Amino acid sequence: MKSLHPALLALVLLFAPFTSQTSAAQAGAPNQVNLTIDTKAPTTPFPHFWEQVFGSGRAVLSLRESYRNDLRTVKQATELNAVRFHGIFMDDLGLYDPDRKPIKFAQMANSNATTPESSDIGSYNFSYVDQIYDGLLANGVRPFVELSFMPKKMAADPAALHAFWYKQNVSPPSDYKLWDAMITAFAQHLIERYGINEVSTWSFEVWNEPNIDFWAGNPKQPTYFELYDHTALALKKVSTRIRIGGPSTAQAAWVTVFLAHCKEKNIPVDFASTHVYANDTAKDVMGTDEQIPRDQMVCRSVRKVHDEIAASPYPKIPLIFSEYNASYANEPNVTDSIYMGPWLATTISQCDGLTESMSYWTFSDVFEEQGVIRTPFYGGFGLIAEDGIPKPAFNAFAMLHRLGTQRIKLDSDSALATRTADGALALALWNYAPPAGTGAAYTPSPTSLGASKSFSLKLTGAAPNAAVKIWRLDADHGNVIKAYDAMGRPAFPTRQQLTALRAAGQPSPPETATLRAGSLQLSIPPQGLVLITVGGTR
Repeated sequence: MKSLHPALLALVLLFAPFTSQTSAAQAGAPNQVNLTIDTKAPTTPFPHFWEQVFGSGRAVLSLRESYRNDLRTVKQATELNAVRFHGIFMDDLGLYDPDRKPIKFAQMANSNATTPESSDIGSYNFSYVDQIYDGLLANGVRPFVELSFMPKKMAADPAALHAFWYKQNVSPPSDYKLWDAMITAFAQHLIERYGINEVSTWSFEVWNEPNIDFWAGNPKQPTYFELYDHTALALKKVSTRIRIGGPSTAQAAWVTVFLAHCKEKNIPVDFASTHVYANDTAKDVMGTDEQIPRDQMVCRSVRKVHDEIAASPYPKIPLIFSEYNASYANEPNVTDSIYMGPWLATTISQCDGLTESMSYWTFSDVFEEQGVIRTPFYGGFGLIAEDGIPKPAFNAFAMLHRLGTQRIKLDSDSALATRTADGALALALWNYAPPAGTGAAYTPSPTSLGASKSFSLKLTGAAPNAAVKIWRLDADHGNVIKAYDAMGRPAFPTRQQLTALRAAGQPSPPETATLRAGSLQLSIPPQGLVLITVGGTR
């Protein structure tokens, strides 16, 4: 997660959206969308790259039952198979302490054992690391291993503490022999505990956002490259099957120079990773003075890095955006709101085919970067608010999970068509409107966001009277904020209020309908998302 900035960018300029060759047509007035979709048309693979990896708060939080409850909830609703978090080397996990008193093993009286009485288990304690990774694996989720932050007793500068509430150390190591030894012991332990066949399926990423204030090396880039080189070489010495990558930068930075460095120095690299948020500025990401709107920034950045990799010495190396979201700030009118439905849908539509995976930041508001949470809806990054309350963003992910794995091309910036494994058509439709208003207590009225959008669908190749299911996310469907507003937005809801909020946050049950002569008409309010299935068994 990147550090917060004091101001937000005014978003006004539209960038040309993803389009493709299509058997569909869109025409009519701005709020009228006419689509003809050939359900038998050729398709392209559509892996669910947006929902397979999620970020979360720092490592130690994963020991909490509330964290694991949220993990199970999101796992049930999505394809979640890996979680990335900060701080596996932080002191609150107790992994590294060279001053720890050795544990001595005395010889048994009637034994021929030769274990010296002075032997000990060394400077590493993997107790919490094991509990963390065991907890993930027990829930069918693998670690996406971010190798951070610096143990204070290994830090070149023990006072190099980040501004986050938990004050992680962001210094380089005082001695790379100590770092190399820890990385080696860490990898050996993981392989001994879980086996190389399992560990080789994990991704290991060196550090977090070294181009900003998460890295105190000076100058930043060459000192980070030194850290990466040592880490990659140490891991590969343990096993060449370990998957290692970087530079894990903010603002889609450094990928070109990072890959060139790895090639020049013959340093192992298995994937390139970086981050972007939809309210990052064009100056920071693109080096331009343009104003890129929130619904275009993420995939503009993904396209940029995708093209950089294609022109690099590693043109086929996988690209992972290991953090993304609509905002890096705490904006309740963004990450807590129904805005996330159409934002997520249009982001998925644009980014398809450009990246191996994208890790949404985060799956849960069990999270403490700015301190202990003081109210359920403060613009947190999670899909699940404090006390297990589903947000509209959770419902958006659950709906879009129903999309198939084969994409039918459409020339539309507000529709995405897929075919599922059982032959059904799964179609996402949305009415994008930018966030409106500011502040935790602001809930825009639908009319303040613009007009509803009418969709007229003609489905060729489908049964003329095929059964249709319709899921909705909008101000009146799957929107817990409506209920929270009605309560007066209590900072600390009662247990009864929490029960009511959890119920209000549940996805709305699907509507049922049938095609009429192969056609369907429906209206979507601003910031609304609809998921439709036609035929099949879903």
